Amino acid sequence: MLEYWISTDTGARCLRFEQQEAVAFCPREQAQYLPSWPELRSAPVALKHFNQTPAVAVYARSYKALRRLKDYCQSQDITLWEADIKPSERFTMERFIFGSLALRDDSQQTLLLNPKIKPAHYQPNLKLLSVDIETSMATASQPEQLYSIGFVGQFNGASEKRVFMLGDASLPRPVWLSLFPQLKDLLLAANDWLQAYDPDVLIGWHVLGFDFRVLERVYREQGVPFAWGRGQQPVRLRDGQNNNFFCDIDGRVVVDGIDALKAASYQFESFSLEFVGQALLARGKKIDADKLADRGQAIGEMFQEDKIALAKYNLQDCQLVLDIFAHTHILNYLIQRSRLTGHTLDRIGGSVAAFEYLYLPKLHRAGYIAPNMGEGLDDFKAPGGLVMDSQPGIYKDVLVLDFKSLYPSIIRTFKIDPMGLIEGLLSAPEDTIDGFHGARFHRDKHFLPDMITRLWAERETAKENKDAAVSQAIKIIMNSFYGILGSKGCRFFDARLASAITERGHQVIQDSAAWIERQGYEVIYGDTDSVFVYLKKDHSLSQAQKVGRSLQDRLNHYWRDRLQQEFKLECDLEIEYERHYRHFLMPTIRGSELGSKKRYAGITSDEQLIFKGLEAVRSDWTALAKEVQTNLYRLIFHGQAYEDYLLNIVQEVKAGKRDRQLVYKKRIRRQLDDYVKNVPPQIQAARKAEVFYQEHNQSSQYRHGGWIEYVMTLAGPEPLTYIQHPLDYQHYIDKQIAPVADGILYFLQKRFHNLIDPQQDIFSR
Repeated sequence: MLEYWISTDTGARCLRFEQQEAVAFCPREQAQYLPSWPELRSAPVALKHFNQTPAVAVYARSYKALRRLKDYCQSQDITLWEADIKPSERFTMERFIFGSLALRDDSQQTLLLNPKIKPAHYQPNLKLLSVDIETSMATASQPEQLYSIGFVGQFNGASEKRVFMLGDASLPRPVWLSLFPQLKDLLLAANDWLQAYDPDVLIGWHVLGFDFRVLERVYREQGVPFAWGRGQQPVRLRDGQNNNFFCDIDGRVVVDGIDALKAASYQFESFSLEFVGQALLARGKKIDADKLADRGQAIGEMFQEDKIALAKYNLQDCQLVLDIFAHTHILNYLIQRSRLTGHTLDRIGGSVAAFEYLYLPKLHRAGYIAPNMGEGLDDFKAPGGLVMDSQPGIYKDVLVLDFKSLYPSIIRTFKIDPMGLIEGLLSAPEDTIDGFHGARFHRDKHFLPDMITRLWAERETAKENKDAAVSQAIKIIMNSFYGILGSKGCRFFDARLASAITERGHQVIQDSAAWIERQGYEVIYGDTDSVFVYLKKDHSLSQAQKVGRSLQDRLNHYWRDRLQQEFKLECDLEIEYERHYRHFLMPTIRGSELGSKKRYAGITSDEQLIFKGLEAVRSDWTALAKEVQTNLYRLIFHGQAYEDYLLNIVQEVKAGKRDRQLVYKKRIRRQLDDYVKNVPPQIQAARKAEVFYQEHNQSSQYRHGGWIEYVMTLAGPEPLTYIQHPLDYQHYIDKQIAPVADGILYFLQKRFHNLIDPQQDIFSR
């Protein structure tokens, strides 16, 4: 039996499909070795494997039985294909259901048995409920203790808020605050209220990794069902890989704000609610910023002394998450992603699954089944994107030309496709397009190029309609296709597929650079899909733009003619004049005269200062280094004096006026005990912090990883929460200011330490 909950104009409905079988495929010659279990049956089908082996379909009465069969076949060396596809996903993918559907039913029943469904495009109006809990801080001997559960709902422009908190029920309070002397009564009341409000989507910040895990434990300890699903069904939590957590909740979905923003390619120095709120909305949590370091203590004090203040803080967190969702339109992004890939709203990652959902139904209708992982050619390693050797220096007037979605356009142009590779190798040369390493792709029998063409057209429409959510969703999906085909975690992996994309990309960039240089300009760098063109002579803004547009148009014409002549192909490659840098720096590798890669800086014609890969945009450098680099580069690019600026910075650092900017923030990627021989500064600081936590009966913060903030003192690195010694200002001058300054001073034949201490130069001669 398969069960799906859907949102409709008349409310949530449950679709139940009975007597649905799970299916896998087996080589026809091995079918006789399948077990004769009563819950299995097999039948011949007109399908074959990529190696042309005919297959039979194996049907199981349940997914559990199919998993049992999979284990049996592995033990008996019997091949099964597509045995890992869940029946719930196969059912919808084979019917081309992507996110929404149409059903034939005029009744108003909540439960529908075996309804007729078909693909449709429906934009749901989902009822959101933001959830946040307040707790004590965990200690070494005791987990978090629940103080309150806050809810803020949003639907059709109206909002509703409630807080359920431990406390004396006789105390005066706002109508939205309910107090309970017993924790069990609080949990039961939260269950009842949530069922009455009946949201479609529960949202929060780190909601599965913290809020739901604490709630699951507290509900269990109190002997109360964590009944937040529709029909009072219990919440079921699952642990995944890489510290991910998943939630099964009947009739609803839980969306974590952090995961959702990461899925949409948002990037922040920190994904804390405070940082993201300030970055997007210029406001953060209700507790004053100077109290955030002692947040646990502040919350505990409010719980004891001012429960209304804590309840307001609880609601503020809920509202802040709702406002971030509204500001970013992130829920609409997730809905559009579902419409394009079949993903559920709460799906984390899943690029491979999205590709398979799109591709498998088409493959089956063409007479093929999908291979298993590890069956593709793996005799060589396909190269990554081309990164050209750079020409270090400070330049005036540099243009950037960028191929628009280079890898997707290569797939479209050269018909790169998993089934197309198989059909190409079986076909006459005149029906195929050569790849690399013996690969040939069929000119007509393929799916992926057409899938990208459809997505490309939809994205252009979305851009015209200014629909950023759809445009971003399509961009991410299209750009993921190369990574999928080059990943051994995909059943369609074949080194010839990945190389057909990347090696063609190398050819396109190298030949484009050669063509540009034949026009009298110099290409000083190239990176995957871009070339950086030095104009050699000074140009006015209008002159530089004219050159950029001319190179764009003529280079596109060059590729159209060349592909038609060499391959008889229509060209979907398109290069765009992207940017004009009035001043541009291509640095050297530190300690070398060689040019670096993926690192540069420049000022554009509209005065925008852009850094790529340099300290100003790296999270592991201090705020001081970022400020110095930004200001110093701007001064030098504009031809202004910079010596006094550097001297003043050094003096202020030594005087302790820049202490707030001297904090390092780095990730701890392994357990602290794993660091034995090489113990970097952040680990030294974390170990000192752990000693402090143990002495104060506080729970470990870093033993299993995470982020740490620390400073360098005269006694070495120390955590920001436990500084015992004076800061080592000379360290920051030598390791933070000097490197970012010398990165550009090198090209002026200057050195930072000679500028701030000219006497040093006497001893270096």
